[in-house]
Amino acid sequence: MHGDPVLTLMIFIPLAGIAVVLALPSRAHDAIRWTSTLFSAPPLLLAVRVLHGFRPDAGFQFVHRGPWIDAFDIEYFVGVDGISITMVVLTALLCFLCMIASFGIEKGVKGYYALFLLLETGMLGVFCALDFFLFFVFWEVMLLPMYFLIGIWGGPRREYAAIKFFLYTLLGSVLMLVTILYLYFASDPHSFDMTQLSRTAHVTMNVQLLLWLALFIGFAIKIPAFPFHTWLPDAHVEAPTAISVILAGVLLKMGTYGILRINYGILPAATVAYSSISHMGYVMLGMAAFTPQGINGAVLQMFNHGTVTAMLFLLVGVIYDRAHHRDIAGFGGLASIMPVYTGVTGLAFFAAMGLPGLSAFISEALVLLGAWQSYPLLTVIGASAVVLTAGYLLWTLQRMFLGKPNEKYLTLPEINARELFTLVPLGAIVVFLGIYPTPILDLQSPALVRLNDHVTQAAARTAGTERVAAAR
Repeated sequence: MHGDPVLTLMIFIPLAGIAVVLALPSRAHDAIRWTSTLFSAPPLLLAVRVLHGFRPDAGFQFVHRGPWIDAFDIEYFVGVDGISITMVVLTALLCFLCMIASFGIEKGVKGYYALFLLLETGMLGVFCALDFFLFFVFWEVMLLPMYFLIGIWGGPRREYAAIKFFLYTLLGSVLMLVTILYLYFASDPHSFDMTQLSRTAHVTMNVQLLLWLALFIGFAIKIPAFPFHTWLPDAHVEAPTAISVILAGVLLKMGTYGILRINYGILPAATVAYSSISHMGYVMLGMAAFTPQGINGAVLQMFNHGTVTAMLFLLVGVIYDRAHHRDIAGFGGLASIMPVYTGVTGLAFFAAMGLPGLSAFISEALVLLGAWQSYPLLTVIGASAVVLTAGYLLWTLQRMFLGKPNEKYLTLPEINARELFTLVPLGAIVVFLGIYPTPILDLQSPALVRLNDHVTQAAARTAGTERVAAAR
């Protein structure tokens, strides 16, 4: 094994934490909570160290590599570049905050936190893995803990939501596995190296298109893009608060990350052919545009959406812990009862609307700017979503926080210090990146420009080959 072990430590420290948590007495709830939080802190600190030492122009960094299963050319191979660095930081941050946000869990505390730590290992591994087989292992590692976290600690329909999530994701995993095996046997020499497969895998264009579609479906399920989206509402409604945060803040981003890293990186020629169907949401619109502004906006939106939706779901959890329901119509006048909670919620709502001065505005503007050059009609349709979003968020704000207070909730306690601790860092990021997005754009831009060039060059080579074949 050679290279810098910082990413390996980041990935596997939570796994070590599971052994410690399982050794604690089941009734020692506070010890389990604080121990789990303690083991989720080093990945965040290591992520900050990686961020501090990251050089945007240097390609893959902090690489740790060595043989794993020699008989099948499988390596342990991890590293980060401008595409994955922000996702690694976001995952480590949200996992740490969600450990604290989960202190209200009273049922099966040991099992809950052990599964959460396993989930963190899987998510960090997905964003760091550069061996396709290792990527698939980490992808599958996420599936089981999420299934149990929804199915055991979720709401009244938790079993249905968990099974639906599992089956949808399993379908995507099967398609991904078939593609992985095909690319392995098509490469010369056989390899799962994701950084080399676009050059070593000898695949005809027709087969590339099928492989690209199989991967796209697998990742679209995770986004989730239409028509594979129906598992998400059930999962969000039934999942405990912290798991909803992880679903919205991290897991959904894995679909778009997989398309960028694998579909774009390994099958660039097929990406051009399928670009016309990749218009699901702002992220997909920006990715499909094949412009520097569009793709930068897409990846920035992945990060921004993660922070904003994390705030929103944490805020839902705050009010659910007090009122024990999530029905908007059941509230009213909360601004006079919980003014601090109302202010934080207003910030999160305005960020979700994409108002200028808050982070989502920058990424959405970049997506629209980049997409206009390729798809002006779709850009206009996409821009209209801003109005719809503002409409339903303002309506929600009015119904919950304004007007006459509901007498049933006059004694609701204000948001407490622990809950604010999970929200303030996210709110600070939302405001900072809304005013000054340059640091994160500088991190990701060189890698995304290289990826965009990789795809456009593959398109040019494919077009040249087709012209030669036609001439013959």
